[in-house]
Amino acid sequence: MGSIIKISGPVVIAEGMSDAKMYDVVKVGNPKLTGEIIGFEGDKATIQVYEETAGIGPGEPVESTNMQLSVELGPGIMGQIYDGIQRPLEVLNAMSGCFMARGIDAPSIDKKKKWDFVPLAKKGDSVSQGQIIGTVKETELIEHRIMVPPGISGKLLLISEGKHTVEETIAVIETSSGKKEISMLQRWPVRKGRPYKERLAPNAPLVTGQRIIDTFFPIAKGGVAAIPGGFGTGKTITQHQLAKWADAQVVVYVGCGERGNEMTEVLEEFPHLKDPRSGRPLMERTVLIANTSNMPFAAREASIYTGITIAEYYRDMGYSVALMGDSTSRWAEALREISARLEEMPGEEGYPAYLPSRIAAFYERAGRVISLSGIEGSLSAIGAVSPPGGDLSEPVSQGTLKVVKAFWALDTALAYRRHFPAINWLTSYSLYLDAVSGYWKKFGEDWRELRAKAMALLQKESELQEIVRLVGVESLSINDRILLETARSLREDFLYQNAYHEVDTYASERKQYGMLKIILDLHEARMKMAFEGQPAKDILMMKVTADIAKMRLVPEKEMESKFLAIEKEIRERKSSPGGM
Repeated sequence: MGSIIKISGPVVIAEGMSDAKMYDVVKVGNPKLTGEIIGFEGDKATIQVYEETAGIGPGEPVESTNMQLSVELGPGIMGQIYDGIQRPLEVLNAMSGCFMARGIDAPSIDKKKKWDFVPLAKKGDSVSQGQIIGTVKETELIEHRIMVPPGISGKLLLISEGKHTVEETIAVIETSSGKKEISMLQRWPVRKGRPYKERLAPNAPLVTGQRIIDTFFPIAKGGVAAIPGGFGTGKTITQHQLAKWADAQVVVYVGCGERGNEMTEVLEEFPHLKDPRSGRPLMERTVLIANTSNMPFAAREASIYTGITIAEYYRDMGYSVALMGDSTSRWAEALREISARLEEMPGEEGYPAYLPSRIAAFYERAGRVISLSGIEGSLSAIGAVSPPGGDLSEPVSQGTLKVVKAFWALDTALAYRRHFPAINWLTSYSLYLDAVSGYWKKFGEDWRELRAKAMALLQKESELQEIVRLVGVESLSINDRILLETARSLREDFLYQNAYHEVDTYASERKQYGMLKIILDLHEARMKMAFEGQPAKDILMMKVTADIAKMRLVPEKEMESKFLAIEKEIRERKSSPGGM
């Protein structure tokens, strides 16, 4: 037990803490505010407090729990809405109303609810760390796989089938150091990555249904991506789309320092969304972590780690997990403010010198792995970055750029033109093309070639636009005018996607490939007509362009017949020397 000697915002100095350890969770002051030890000097501990410190003063007690900041892992997580340190917001709301009382706490997982445990192992079996010994039906969409905690291996002396709470003993394991009682509840320090057997190279895309992402700048399952962009460019909507449509089995959405109205929209919308594949509520496979900009900023720093630890837990069960972090810039701002309170030497733009290593350590916890139980799971991490004024040269964007392999740069000019997603195709990139090419060959052997051709056309269009501004489009050759028309079609008919349209909000892999191939087939047909000397009016004013403009609105069920009709029309036009 120590006592407070100094307070500076969320940073508290307490003396008499020689029995505590680095990163221990402590209860600060008479209100018992939750904090974490982040530094020592003799018996004086520097504490980061996750709640508002107004009203506490020197001399008040500080008590260590002798435990690191950890999350509770077990049945009952799925569908929950937590704050940055895994307190269930709906429970806290019932306890204290809309404005949480300081020092209030509640169990992260319901300790009274009984779950029907179905064993997969039997008495006498030899079990090892991470092995799945039973299952619980957590939701209609998620089977919760109960694993032996890391560090425990031995002979199974007892395993109990039936209904149990998460704290009741379901198994007893005889280890080299004695008998260990196992329950369905685990606790894991948030700053420590969960162990696995082997890390694998990515080999399949995380299909999102967003054409500019899947076709042009894909992310692999187990990959990492960043979405940087200024105010109003659509970072949050893009994250929402990914959370809803990505073919991950589990989604963890972290709202880190976001505006309250945006997070309110997420909290109100997600519980009513339907999972597009099963028709069940999307929340049955989603965990939300909300730490809005008006909440104590110290908890932002913890919220990112809370989210990725929960994501790792479901990855270890063999699930494909997608983590959305919105936004890592707010997390970095919390680091900067804590660093300033600690009087550390500032780095670039006031951020702490260790910012790049913290960013790298976070994204490195993503990946495709063989878990301790021997099954494959993946964790894909997608972080939004909010650079001031859209300046991608600032430290958070640069630190993220060095780590991620997919970079979806949102463009303010595109957003002002109402082109969404406002991802700039000239400044974005993906290093996962080789990893996902094999997957896309199922839909078309020439997928990689079509993508490269489309990118070349868009880059050439950017060069030609300078000439057009000076001398006008009529001064260009017919080939360049065809190129501009094809690039316009790629932008408006393929890359533009309406998140609020019931059909256009999602495009399957087959539809994406078909749309791209049709647009480029028309380009080839026009180039052939130009070579044959046909009039520019006949080449550029073809009736089939109206059908191509409507392709994105064609339902999946009607796609094959409609696309075949368009392709037939293009082939006939290409083979016919006359007009249509």
